[in-house]
Amino acid sequence: MEQEQQKDLGLKITGAPSLEELHGSACYQLPSEDRRALAAVIECIEGIPCNPCQTACPQGAIVVGDEITNLPVVDLDKCNGCGICVAACPGLAIYLKKHTFKGNLAYIAFPYEYLPLPSEGQTIQMVDRFGSIICDGTVLRVVKIKKNDRTAVVHATYPNEFYEQVVNMQRLLTS
Repeated sequence: MEQEQQKDLGLKITGAPSLEELHGSACYQLPSEDRRALAAVIECIEGIPCNPCQTACPQGAIVVGDEITNLPVVDLDKCNGCGICVAACPGLAIYLKKHTFKGNLAYIAFPYEYLPLPSEGQTIQMVDRFGSIICDGTVLRVVKIKKNDRTAVVHATYPNEFYEQVVNMQRLLTS
């Protein structure tokens, strides 16, 4: 099956949500292009019992609510882009984004649980939800703190023409 056709099949078939599924979900909110700060983007479209993102957010910007199977929703007015929710999500379904970081570069911070880790200044291959390479990116920093329980958060830039498509990086090969 061609990759484009596969992308249209969605989460239940491919393991990753399609853009159509995301756009139909109340929890998916891509920060506007003119937003000045980073903001959390949640791609959790399954009603499973989970709320670490809500618990982790010091701003109270993420709400699951009383029913633990509700989808999380980000209040972008409260979100300050601190990123605590990124590593707290057991499903690796949260990242931070900013459309215009510098010039024509977008900014993303995403969870990364593979070794080797990328290094600051390294050129990496940015990928979409299905692991397809979209463009080159540059690592700004890699945050590894004990509180994140071994989930590194990679901060990178990439061309903002791919703002919505990019969600992660291609796994690096071990040497």
